[in-house]
Amino acid sequence: MPKTWKIFVGVGFVALLVFIMYSATGLARVNCDVCLEYHGATSCRPAAGTTQEEAVKTAVDIVCTDLASGRTESIACSHTPPKSISCK
Repeated sequence: MPKTWKIFVGVGFVALLVFIMYSATGLARVNCDVCLEYHGATSCRPAAGTTQEEAVKTAVDIVCTDLASGRTESIACSHTPPKSISCK
């Protein structure tokens, strides 16, 4: 393998690592704790996102995986208004 090719591969690998690290840490700017009640059970979960709306939607989706069973219930749960929302 030519030396130039090794340099391009090395630079590409480093760029990929930087992109992954930025994506994992730089995008989540809003953290929210969401509590939701569905069929008499309540669950609270945290989530992060680039906006408050995205963080709340993600938290609701996570809560609904705990409270709902099956696709139909998951969809119905995700349309239930949260009991409480706390964002930072």
